[in-house]
Amino acid sequence: MTKSSGADPRKTDVKVSLIGGHRLAGATLHERTVTASLIGGADIDLTDVDIPDGAEPRITKLSLIGGVSLRVPRNVRVDVRGLRLGGVKDDGPSEPGGPTVRIDAWGLVGGVSIRRA
Repeated sequence: MTKSSGADPRKTDVKVSLIGGHRLAGATLHERTVTASLIGGADIDLTDVDIPDGAEPRITKLSLIGGVSLRVPRNVRVDVRGLRLGGVKDDGPSEPGGPTVRIDAWGLVGGVSIRRA
């Protein structure tokens, strides 16, 4: 999410697997990330990422079976979109304002769980 030496922050990372989920950490993610699998979720940790105000990183999860487990800093808002059989568990940011992370979760079974660090 932070601009690194010569890397294009608008690049889209694509992670694909048939069976098995993906574990993603903020240092390895660009502003746009797509993770796809038939069976398997996504475990995403953005707690060590400096997300500037106004930036809107987008993570798209595509799967038949598998949800999203997301860890974010306390000041980050999360906008969850998509279609899935499963709910969204989020107690909201504990501080007003802050950046927004967008999760597009598309799948048959699997919810989105957001934890704050």
